[in-house]
Amino acid sequence: MGSRLTAEEVKARLSGLEGWSMEEGKWLVKKYRFPAFAGSIAFVNRIADIAEAMNHHPMIAIDYRVVTLRLTSWHAGGLTELDCTSVARYDEAYAGSADERTP
Repeated sequence: MGSRLTAEEVKARLSGLEGWSMEEGKWLVKKYRFPAFAGSIAFVNRIADIAEAMNHHPMIAIDYRVVTLRLTSWHAGGLTELDCTSVARYDEAYAGSADERTP
Protein backbone atom coordinates (compact mmCIF):
# COMPACT_ATOMS: atom_id res chain seq x y z
CA MET A 1 0.00 0.00 0.00
CA GLY A 2 1.35 3.42 -0.94
CA SER A 3 1.41 6.36 1.42
CA ARG A 4 -1.02 9.19 0.84
CA LEU A 5 0.60 12.29 -0.68
CA THR A 6 -0.01 15.83 0.47
CA ALA A 7 -1.70 18.29 -1.88
CA GLU A 8 1.66 20.00 -2.41
CA GLU A 9 3.33 16.70 -3.32
CA VAL A 10 0.57 15.90 -5.82
CA LYS A 11 0.84 19.34 -7.42
CA ALA A 12 4.62 18.93 -7.75
CA ARG A 13 4.23 15.54 -9.44
CA LEU A 14 1.61 16.89 -11.84
CA SER A 15 3.55 20.04 -12.72
CA GLY A 16 4.64 18.67 -16.11
CA LEU A 17 1.22 17.30 -17.03
CA GLU A 18 -1.58 19.38 -18.55
CA GLY A 19 -5.26 19.22 -17.82
CA TRP A 20 -5.26 17.27 -14.57
CA SER A 21 -7.11 18.78 -11.64
CA MET A 22 -7.40 17.69 -8.04
CA GLU A 23 -10.95 17.49 -6.71
CA GLU A 24 -12.04 17.17 -3.10
CA GLY A 25 -8.40 16.64 -2.15
CA LYS A 26 -8.56 12.97 -3.13
CA TRP A 27 -9.32 12.71 -6.85
CA LEU A 28 -7.29 13.39 -9.98
CA VAL A 29 -9.56 14.21 -12.91
CA LYS A 30 -9.06 14.89 -16.61
CA LYS A 31 -11.21 15.03 -19.74
CA TYR A 32 -9.84 13.80 -23.07
CA ARG A 33 -11.57 14.85 -26.30
CA PHE A 34 -11.79 12.93 -29.58
CA PRO A 35 -13.29 13.81 -32.98
CA ALA A 36 -15.34 10.59 -33.07
CA PHE A 37 -16.81 8.00 -30.74
CA ALA A 38 -14.51 5.27 -32.09
CA GLY A 39 -11.44 7.22 -30.95
CA SER A 40 -12.89 7.48 -27.45
CA ILE A 41 -13.46 3.74 -27.27
CA ALA A 42 -9.99 2.91 -28.63
CA PHE A 43 -8.46 5.19 -25.98
CA VAL A 44 -10.50 3.58 -23.19
CA ASN A 45 -9.25 0.17 -24.30
CA ARG A 46 -5.65 1.40 -24.02
CA ILE A 47 -6.41 2.82 -20.56
CA ALA A 48 -7.89 -0.54 -19.53
CA ASP A 49 -4.69 -2.32 -20.61
CA ILE A 50 -2.54 0.12 -18.62
CA ALA A 51 -4.80 -0.14 -15.56
CA GLU A 52 -4.73 -3.92 -15.64
CA ALA A 53 -0.93 -3.99 -15.96
CA MET A 54 -0.58 -1.58 -13.02
CA ASN A 55 -3.44 -3.18 -11.04
CA HIS A 56 -4.78 0.33 -10.44
CA HIS A 57 -8.07 1.20 -12.10
CA PRO A 58 -9.61 4.62 -12.79
CA MET A 59 -13.26 5.55 -12.87
CA ILE A 60 -14.05 6.00 -16.58
CA ALA A 61 -16.94 7.96 -18.08
CA ILE A 62 -17.50 7.89 -21.83
CA ASP A 63 -19.68 10.72 -23.13
CA TYR A 64 -19.63 10.13 -26.87
CA ARG A 65 -16.41 11.98 -27.83
CA VAL A 66 -15.21 12.87 -24.33
CA VAL A 67 -13.56 10.43 -21.94
CA THR A 68 -13.29 11.49 -18.30
CA LEU A 69 -10.85 9.70 -16.01
CA ARG A 70 -11.05 9.97 -12.21
CA LEU A 71 -8.43 8.36 -10.04
CA THR A 72 -7.79 7.85 -6.34
CA SER A 73 -6.25 5.21 -4.07
CA TRP A 74 -9.05 3.88 -1.91
CA HIS A 75 -6.76 1.95 0.43
CA ALA A 76 -4.76 5.11 1.23
CA GLY A 77 -7.80 7.36 1.54
CA GLY A 78 -6.47 9.75 -1.10
CA LEU A 79 -3.79 10.18 -3.73
CA THR A 80 -0.55 8.20 -3.84
CA GLU A 81 2.50 7.92 -6.06
CA LEU A 82 0.67 5.19 -7.98
CA ASP A 83 -2.04 7.69 -9.00
CA CYS A 84 0.57 10.14 -10.26
CA THR A 85 2.39 7.43 -12.19
CA SER A 86 -0.90 6.23 -13.67
CA VAL A 87 -1.98 9.65 -14.95
CA ALA A 88 1.38 10.13 -16.66
CA ARG A 89 0.89 6.78 -18.42
CA TYR A 90 -2.64 7.80 -19.47
CA ASP A 91 -1.30 11.01 -20.99
CA GLU A 92 1.32 8.97 -22.88
CA ALA A 93 -1.47 6.78 -24.26
CA TYR A 94 -3.38 9.89 -25.35
CA ALA A 95 -0.29 11.34 -27.04
CA GLY A 96 0.08 8.03 -28.89
CA SER A 97 -3.46 8.30 -30.24
CA ALA A 98 -2.84 11.46 -32.31
CA ASP A 99 -4.62 9.99 -35.33
CA GLU A 100 -7.79 9.43 -33.26
CA ARG A 101 -7.99 12.68 -31.33
CA THR A 102 -8.83 16.32 -31.77
CA PRO A 103 -5.70 18.38 -32.52
